[in-house]
Amino acid sequence: MTPPPSPAGANVLVTPIAPPPPTLQQKSDSLRGIVFMAGGMFLFSAVDTHAKFLTDSFHPIQIAWSRQLGLFLGVMIWLMFKGRSVLRTEHPFLQMSRGALAALSATLFIVAVAYVPLADAVAISFVAPFLVTILGALILGEAVGIRRWVAVTIGFLGTLVVIRPGMGVIHPAAGLVLLAAFLFAVRQILSRRLSGTDGTATTIAYTAITASVLLTLPLPFVWRTPEWGREVLLLTSMAILAGGAEAMVIRSLELAQAVVLAPVHYSLLLWGTFYGWLVFHQLPDLWTWVGAAIIIATGIYTLNRERLASKRR
Repeated sequence: MTPPPSPAGANVLVTPIAPPPPTLQQKSDSLRGIVFMAGGMFLFSAVDTHAKFLTDSFHPIQIAWSRQLGLFLGVMIWLMFKGRSVLRTEHPFLQMSRGALAALSATLFIVAVAYVPLADAVAISFVAPFLVTILGALILGEAVGIRRWVAVTIGFLGTLVVIRPGMGVIHPAAGLVLLAAFLFAVRQILSRRLSGTDGTATTIAYTAITASVLLTLPLPFVWRTPEWGREVLLLTSMAILAGGAEAMVIRSLELAQAVVLAPVHYSLLLWGTFYGWLVFHQLPDLWTWVGAAIIIATGIYTLNRERLASKRR
């Protein structure tokens, strides 16, 4: 990049000052952030496994509500100590819209995993970063270079390799995973829009409260009282694990930059494959691995290009 002119306006080249190297403390925080993010992904995969297992016995709305319960109770306890000032926002409609998207995307994903192998569903969900790039350009007016567009296109081709439409390999419910990924991408766009005025704590609180309220409204119509024993244990542990996973992800973002942590998100595929094999005796076929590799490689490239574009801005 050409250095800026001197303050006097003369056309003089100024030697750019390189940023200082990261300190030992910063490196330590980044490493801890990666560990927390990896732990969060491990727990989220366990939550998804619980959800898939429970689809044989409970309505997806009840499962999504139980999953959200852990985060909701955590936020309520947090508000008791921190006060309601965290709920102050300049954009209440956008905040509640984000919570509504969270409730709907979670429900759609749970419906899908009742029919789609867990690892396949996770691989398809990785299309979300590409959708974020597209929506960022269309809605937020973010500049997207030709290399990122190429990466997005290749990433979608990788998704088609996983789904193989028209071949009858993947259940049509895979389309619900794509829809859930789209809604997740819209959530991310709202997060970017809100980040300029509202803190992360405010966004998390509104998401937890709004999603829980919306999922509670239809709950009486689909509720089935769980039997004491395994069902109560599974629903309770899912709520606890979901709350713990959210807390670990939040902590990781406090310790390290999002761009450092983003690639760790793809460890979900490893854990999803592990749980799918362990619990459901399902393993992805060769083409699913090929498609997932394409998605992950282009996804990491897209994230890196977004990081460079953000630095330029």
